[in-house]
Amino acid sequence: MWYTSTRGMAPRVNFEGALFSGYAPDGGLYMPEELPKVDKETLRHWSTLSYRSLVKELCALFIGLELIPRHDLNELIDQAFSRFRHRDVVHLCKLKNGLNILELWHGVTYAFKDLSLSCTAQFLQYFLEKRKKHVTIVVGTSGDTGSAAIESVQGSKNVDIIVLLPKGHCSKIQELQMTTVLKENVHVFGVEGNSDELDEPIKAVFADVAFVQRHNLMSLNSINWSRVLVQMAHYFFAYFQCTPSVDVHPLPTVEVVVPTGAGGNLAAGCIAQKMGLPICLAVAVNRNNIIHRTVQKGDFSLCEAVKTTLASAMDIQVPYNMERIFWLLSGSDSQTTRALMEQFERTQSLHLPKDLHSKLSEAVTSESVSDEAITQTMARCWEENQYLLCPHSATAVNYHYQQTDSGQSSIPRCCLAPASAVKFPEAVQAAGLTPETPTEILALEHKETRCIPMRRGEDWTQMLRDTIEGLSQRWKGCVVNPSE
Repeated sequence: MWYTSTRGMAPRVNFEGALFSGYAPDGGLYMPEELPKVDKETLRHWSTLSYRSLVKELCALFIGLELIPRHDLNELIDQAFSRFRHRDVVHLCKLKNGLNILELWHGVTYAFKDLSLSCTAQFLQYFLEKRKKHVTIVVGTSGDTGSAAIESVQGSKNVDIIVLLPKGHCSKIQELQMTTVLKENVHVFGVEGNSDELDEPIKAVFADVAFVQRHNLMSLNSINWSRVLVQMAHYFFAYFQCTPSVDVHPLPTVEVVVPTGAGGNLAAGCIAQKMGLPICLAVAVNRNNIIHRTVQKGDFSLCEAVKTTLASAMDIQVPYNMERIFWLLSGSDSQTTRALMEQFERTQSLHLPKDLHSKLSEAVTSESVSDEAITQTMARCWEENQYLLCPHSATAVNYHYQQTDSGQSSIPRCCLAPASAVKFPEAVQAAGLTPETPTEILALEHKETRCIPMRRGEDWTQMLRDTIEGLSQRWKGCVVNPSE
C-alpha cells in the first residue's frame, strides 16, 4: 500500500514513511493512494469479529505484510490493548429510547486517543528497533492527545516526546496526566496560548524539512496517518453492534454521531464510508464551529478567536484533517486540494467550490452545541439512564436527543463517546451532577509535576528547536557511549 500527499507535490511513501512523517514535505497530509473496497462478504465476515480483531484486519489491509508480517502485527496490537480496563477494549452501552453510546475511553488516560496512540507507539517501536533509530515526537494538545501520547511512549529508550499544552485551557486532570510523568524521555511545555496558537511553532519547525530529517522528528497528532487508520475500526465496530442484520439486501444504514475538534475522527469515518461501510455521519462540535459552517454553508474560515467551552478538547479553530476530507471527496484531486489549502493558509478564509460543498453535505450532517445544551444533555442523560457523559460525548448525545424529540429518528444511531466523565469534574458539576473520581485520578493531585513555561513574547519556535537539538545531541552521546 502506497501513500500520497493530499497536495500532490511529495514523493509517495509506504506505511513506514507515512508513520514517521507527520506532514508531507509539501505541507499536505498522507492518504492511501487507493482505498480498498469492502464487499458484502467481507462485511459479513467482519461482523463476527471482536473490536481487537477488526483493528488487526484493517491494519493488515493498510500496512502491508511485507512491512509487518501478520504474526508480528497481531502481537503488536494485542500488546497495545493489554492495559485497557475493559476486556472488549471498547464497549457499546444501550440506553433508553434508542440511545447507543460507544465508549472509546477504556484506556489508561480515559480518552479515545489511547486506542490509536497505543497501536501507533507499538508500530513505531517495531520499526525503530529494526532500524536502530531514535525519534523525537512533537505533539500539540488541546487536552487528551498529549496524555495519551505520553502514556504510549513514556520510558522508551529510542523515543523522546515533547508535548505543548495550552496552560489553563484544558481540565486540571488532563494537565496533571501530562505534568506528573517524570520519565527522562518526556518533556512537557505549558504554553501561554490556546491550542491553535501552540500549533504554530510546531508547524514552523516541521516546515524546515532539513531540520526534521536531521533530528528524526515526527508528530503523533491526528495529522499522523496511523492514528486515522486505527480510528476507522470503531466505525466498523459501531456498525456491526447497531445494525439489525448484515444478511439483508441492501445493507441497513447506521448513523454515527462524531464529536470532533481537529477532524481526525471524522476523517476516519469518511474513509470507512468511502470503503463501502453503510454509515451516514453526523458531526457534533462545540461553539468553535468551523466544521459546522463548512458542512452547512461551505464556509471554511476562521473566527476572530477560539472560544473557551466545557468541551475543551474540541476548542480548535483549525481542523487540519478537513484537508484529508476535501481530498477524499474531490476524487483524490491534489491540485484542487493544494489550491484550497494554500488559499486558506494565506487568507484564513475559504469558500468551498459548489461541487465539493455538495459532496461534503451529502456525506456529513452537522450540529454546533452550546455549553448550556451540553450541561442540559448531561443532566438529562443522568436523569433518564443514571449515566454520566463527558461534555464532548454530550455534544453527540445532544444531536441524538434533537433527532428523537422531533420524531426524525428512523435509522439506528450510535453516538461516539471520546472521553470519560471522570476527566471533567468541572463540567459534571456545572451540569448539577456529582463527579465520580477513580482513586488513580485522585492520586494525581499529590504527585510531583514538571512543566517548562512558554511565555507570551518568547520565541516559541526557537525554544522548540533548541530543545530538539539538545535531545539529538544527548542521543548521539548515548550511541557513542552506550554504557553511560
